[in-house]
Amino acid sequence: MTSPLDKKNIIDRIVREFSEQDVSGVLQHLSAHDMPMPSIESLNEIMELLKKVLFPGFFGHSEVSSETMDYYIGANLDNVYRLLSEQIKRGFCFECHDENRLCNECEYKAKDVTKRFLSSLPGIKHLLSTDVIAAFNGDPAARNYGEAIFCYPSISALAYYRIAHELLKLEVPLIPRIITEMSHSLTGIDIHPGATIGEYFFIDHGTGVVIGETTIIGKNVRLYQGVTLGAKSFPLDENGKPIKGIPRHPIVEDDVIIYSNSTILGRITIGRGAVIGGNQWVTKDVPAEKKVTE
Repeated sequence: MTSPLDKKNIIDRIVREFSEQDVSGVLQHLSAHDMPMPSIESLNEIMELLKKVLFPGFFGHSEVSSETMDYYIGANLDNVYRLLSEQIKRGFCFECHDENRLCNECEYKAKDVTKRFLSSLPGIKHLLSTDVIAAFNGDPAARNYGEAIFCYPSISALAYYRIAHELLKLEVPLIPRIITEMSHSLTGIDIHPGATIGEYFFIDHGTGVVIGETTIIGKNVRLYQGVTLGAKSFPLDENGKPIKGIPRHPIVEDDVIIYSNSTILGRITIGRGAVIGGNQWVTKDVPAEKKVTE
């Protein structure tokens, strides 16, 4: 049996080895201002509150009435503001390496960004309403809108994505990616918050769908399970590292349908009204109204 002294020696040796390894900035994070990291638990709570706001009566209290609706939404928004402004502040501090910057600067900025985000919620709600309609119209198995909201992973994934996308537009660091990865774990649908997706978007079944950062999707587009809208390759800088942020994912125009397990790669355009059959590998532009089946 290992003695307490031996345990201490082992631990001391491991700590010493860790200290000697050059892992700073890779596997460890040192806050410049002793600010905690963003909290996954709090972000989950925020998403549940936002679902109550965006889908009142479906999530949270089911007995919401026309008389209590305004109070219900207002109370939940107040909680969202309180929790989200704190998490956004932590996100700003996560990327801050300036020890001379005052923390109240990040706090003020976080509150301002949170207010701007809350102002965007009616627009997000409108987009989600079109996604629900697209799911209902696109699947004959859907009996009503409520079934799509409760049961379809597409609607859940798009709710998370549309919230994260708005936060990314407001230049909130880290948190948008955390939110979409939370959705990825829940639904099996991987949508980068940087993607641009229009109205009436539907992902049927959904499992295994991947939509890359610079993808642009028009209106009334439908994808099936296993579809990848990805990058073919990416250029490297003089140090051999990938160049970030350049357009490298497909543009999918209005009224396109892409069937299951098809892979669309590179900055190519799938023209309006085109249909991509199942199990296709597409790396070149597809003209409008074209059917790709082999």
